[in-house]
Amino acid sequence: MTETKISGITEEEKKAARHCLEYAIRHGASQARISLNKSTLDSFQLLNGELDKVSHCADRSVFIYLYVDGKYGTYSTNRLEGNDIEDFICKAIDSTRMLSADSMRKLADPARTEKDAVSGREMGLYDTEYESMTARKRLELAMEGTIFNTAEKDERYSLISEECEYSDSIDDNYVIDSNGFEGRHTETSFSFWTEVTIEDRKGHKYSGYWWTSSPRFTGINITGCGDCALRKAAAQIGPRRDNGGKMTMVVDNLTSSRLISPVFSALGGSAIQQHNSFLEDTLGKKIFPEHFTVMDMARTEGMSGARMFDTEGVATKDRAVIDHGTVSMYFINTYMSGKLGMEPTVEGISRPVVSPFINGKAADGMVGQQEILESCGDGILVTGFNGGNCNPVTGNFSYGVEGFVFRNGKIMHPVKEMVITGDMITLWNSLIAAGSDARPGARWQIPTLAFAGVDFSA
Repeated sequence: MTETKISGITEEEKKAARHCLEYAIRHGASQARISLNKSTLDSFQLLNGELDKVSHCADRSVFIYLYVDGKYGTYSTNRLEGNDIEDFICKAIDSTRMLSADSMRKLADPARTEKDAVSGREMGLYDTEYESMTARKRLELAMEGTIFNTAEKDERYSLISEECEYSDSIDDNYVIDSNGFEGRHTETSFSFWTEVTIEDRKGHKYSGYWWTSSPRFTGINITGCGDCALRKAAAQIGPRRDNGGKMTMVVDNLTSSRLISPVFSALGGSAIQQHNSFLEDTLGKKIFPEHFTVMDMARTEGMSGARMFDTEGVATKDRAVIDHGTVSMYFINTYMSGKLGMEPTVEGISRPVVSPFINGKAADGMVGQQEILESCGDGILVTGFNGGNCNPVTGNFSYGVEGFVFRNGKIMHPVKEMVITGDMITLWNSLIAAGSDARPGARWQIPTLAFAGVDFSA
């Protein structure tokens, strides 16, 4: 096996990006932004304990944002070489001139852009351990996670298949614009996932999944992933029908982001400007319960999702998105700021963190799923979503779910093929608990959540 050559963005490539910017301005662009992205991904996938697939993916792309005669166009290529890129830029400028004018299109105010993202490693998201990775080491790590030939026998089921994969990657992004912004973000990632499928004595098949991920190699824990996935599969054996009705719903930390995603989408400037948001005209208003707080912790060093600047180069900061139930910010980029007549913020959320609480009080210590189940007493623990959707205008939703019935805080039996319905604002106003158990490797830090009086149908 050949070894991977470590290659982020080089000084020559940065010089080529600067040439693109200067060339675009000289040939008719009033403003321009260049985003150079480079990534490498290596993965080793096993099937039933044996090496099945090896992948090495390397990508380089250049995104060119042009502002020409009051018009705006976005273009991309993977070529940076002299004559090729110059010809590409000239054609892009000519194409932009054929578009409709839009006076709101412009670069971000230089006063708002990040000034200190020089090396790309300021956020502590680059691990030098990546440089020592070899094909042999990656294979050993993948083999470390397989349990297909070592799992203990169980009379309730047979292990019929296992897929698992170790992967690592590096992503390097360099952005410059004609207003003087220059920034770089470099991030490594290490991950392992596994999915096992079992068959019970009646011939029914069930699957379980688990993963671990981190920007730093020491942040992943491969050992035990397979056992966890196997336990999750085995726990699904023998599902029973439930009659439904209004019940307490606890959503585990692997799936809870599905419920908060429509909230973040509704806070986006584009959705608000197009009247496609159920949170339109709610800025500064208390729409959610007092104990519901979501922070955007964009500046948490060493953690997935952290970043110093957004795609416009605007500096991020730690701030409340929802503060004790009050909508504290919309995600407004420079363009939407002009369209809406609102102050710009950032173009999207970086690393949302839900503040933990239980029994009506903020939680100082650890609040895990079991503590939440015990505080709720009876209900349905949702561990997966099976299709469904949320109307972005009304917030009305319908999702297929699966999980477990719990009584007196104890898991009783699995259920599946149930449906929950309602609207997002009512749902989040029924929030009765939020844990402190968000997965460390996840970009969105969404923990176990509990809601009262959710409509379930069988």
